[in-house]
Amino acid sequence: MFRRRPLLRAAAVGGGAYMAGKHVANKQAEQAAYEADQDQRISDLEQQQAQQGYQQQGYDQPPPQQPYQQPPPQQAYQQPPPQQAPAASSPMIDQLNQLADLHQQGVLTDEEFAAAKAKLFGS
Repeated sequence: MFRRRPLLRAAAVGGGAYMAGKHVANKQAEQAAYEADQDQRISDLEQQQAQQGYQQQGYDQPPPQQPYQQPPPQQAYQQPPPQQAPAASSPMIDQLNQLADLHQQGVLTDEEFAAAKAKLFGS
């Protein structure tokens, strides 16, 4: 007749469970380290692209970030400023503003902007 060895069986089951748990914990730690490394690479790349964008615009460094400052509380007795009547707009002013917007966005070069402006004033 065979003797049962409950202690040996419990040790084998417990050891197997310990090894499986340790393997899962190691995999999770590796995954977390990989994700942290990937996040760092992405943030470095974003900073590098932002720096290149500033240099292309003619800046040496990005503009400093100003901390948010809460506006001063307004007094209850102050009246709101009077509303101004909208300025009379002409088609010429609208076209000039449109050209200026295109020039600022980089769609028009300096020469194209000057030529379009001259054409607008000449017509």
